[in-house]
Amino acid sequence: MTITPDAADWRAANRANWDERVPIHVAGPFYDLPGFVAGGDTLRDFELAEVGDVAGRTLLHLQCHIGLDTLSWYRRGAVVTGLDFSAPAVDVARDLAARIGAAADARFVTADVYDAVAALDGQTFDTVYTGFGALCWLPDITRWAQTAAALVAPGGFLYLAEFHPFADVLAEDGRSIEGDYFRRAPIVVDEPGTYADPGALTSATLTVEWRHGIGDVVSALAAAGLRVEFLHEHGHGHFRLPEGLGVPQVYSVRAAKGW
Repeated sequence: MTITPDAADWRAANRANWDERVPIHVAGPFYDLPGFVAGGDTLRDFELAEVGDVAGRTLLHLQCHIGLDTLSWYRRGAVVTGLDFSAPAVDVARDLAARIGAAADARFVTADVYDAVAALDGQTFDTVYTGFGALCWLPDITRWAQTAAALVAPGGFLYLAEFHPFADVLAEDGRSIEGDYFRRAPIVVDEPGTYADPGALTSATLTVEWRHGIGDVVSALAAAGLRVEFLHEHGHGHFRLPEGLGVPQVYSVRAAKGW
């Protein structure tokens, strides 16, 4: 298969890979679905503090996977919508919503993120949320920002919590540089398993990813008409570094839309 940034093949490859991940993620301990149904929560403390009170607010979660973060916002009082391009993932999210009594206030839609405006019939939301590991699957960050901005209601905001692109270029020791932070060409990966179960047997092993720098993301949001309220960098992430050493591993952005 020949993969180019503007070819349909990248989307088909990634969707096949994510579809195959779903039963692995449902069955394994990484996502702990029984614990979640029993009352577990997947949101980080800084996300809760930076988003603030969501009770009674509408919240859209783009690229929601199986909906755990989406439903965690529901448990805090939000009227939630989750959107993902993987139909099996959306099926799991709907089932989880029913199991925790959220079916009336939690909607899940199958659609590509770039098609979200049409898929949601032009509805806008008080909060548009995107969680960890989402942006690397998108080739066009400008188009993503324009889409997200169109989904934010006047007076609302976009909130993004994402893995820091600087951490992406670090080696496993968390100290050595082994990648190019400024690479914008597609990154083609062919390996079995998933981050939740590296040893899982999979057949749709090919994925295509992109690296988006902090400047790319913030500039795209500003160009889309949103006002960046903050950009925060956080040290906790994949790497456990010795005392006295630290690199940004996660970042968060909040960007508001005027009335």
